[in-house]
Amino acid sequence: MELNGPNAEAVVISAEERAEEQKLIRRMQMMMNMVMQVIAQDGSLTVDEAAQMIADSRKAALAMFPGKELAYDLIWRPRFQRLMRERFRIM
Repeated sequence: MELNGPNAEAVVISAEERAEEQKLIRRMQMMMNMVMQVIAQDGSLTVDEAAQMIADSRKAALAMFPGKELAYDLIWRPRFQRLMRERFRIM
């Protein structure tokens, strides 16, 4: 099926935007997973260093997806909190 007219460009742009957003999501997931792995596996990491890594990853995620603080707080914050409790026995 061939698309002609003004809607054809909108379909192409939205597909490109969707692909770019998926790329950013994969990049963010990889970054968050790497941060979680370092915190979980690096025995020499202090609580303060781990907390700083989490804060930096939050800033990076919000730079990639501005205005998505609620999504970060719902998805990633509980994971980091659980990891910090398990790793450092923090309540």
